[in-house]
Amino acid sequence: MEEKNPIQSAERIFKILELLADKGDMGLLELSQELNLNKSTVHRMLSSLIYMGYAKQNEDTQKYSLSFKLVTLAGQLLERTNILPIARPYLEELSLLSGETVHLVQREGNHILYIDKVESTTGSIRMVSHVGMVHPMYCSGVGKAIMSTMTEEEIIQIWNESIIEKKTEHTITDFEEFKEVLANIRKQGYALDNEENELGVRCIAACIYDYHKNVKYAFSISGPTNRMTTEHVEQLSQDVLAVQKKLSSALGYRYNK
Repeated sequence: MEEKNPIQSAERIFKILELLADKGDMGLLELSQELNLNKSTVHRMLSSLIYMGYAKQNEDTQKYSLSFKLVTLAGQLLERTNILPIARPYLEELSLLSGETVHLVQREGNHILYIDKVESTTGSIRMVSHVGMVHPMYCSGVGKAIMSTMTEEEIIQIWNESIIEKKTEHTITDFEEFKEVLANIRKQGYALDNEENELGVRCIAACIYDYHKNVKYAFSISGPTNRMTTEHVEQLSQDVLAVQKKLSSALGYRYNK
């Protein structure tokens, strides 16, 4: 048996909100026809929405549209969103798919802070990383994924304020080469750490967008180089990009259709 909304007036008000959000400015007749309701009923609902600040009427066209109050509410909700319980299932899924360790980090100034980790259950090698660990952005996959979304001025500032050193023989310490790497990340959508931070460890990473299109978080799949081969990393890239899209959408980011 189909479940019915116990409060019909509430259902109608939300249908008006959804319709205006989907189609933009609409007249009273258009709305009543779309909703299959009497004009008097729709007018009463619209008057209530205008009174509460959720809708407005153009004095010249007499058409109705939504105000930005809903956007404000959505922003307040998203600002309080805790990414950890949202991201956890995706991190676990990636770990199972790859058989490797998955990390979630957030930006802290010129560094990245590890805020979650799903350890591989199949591999015999355990990563030295741990929640609470801090690393420079320039020499990690997650850091480069975040930096690839920044302006050139921001990138230069972070580079100049960081202690650029060769943590391994593979660490990039030339700024022009670093900029080329960031340009490549923008093209392919994901970043790589090819033993730049730790010898014997390779990772693939991607940033996460929020509803403002800001980038504060990133995640990665990390494993030993003998398992994280070029071919395997290429295969994992599709899973990484899929999770990037899902997590960003969960934080309110809207992808173009």
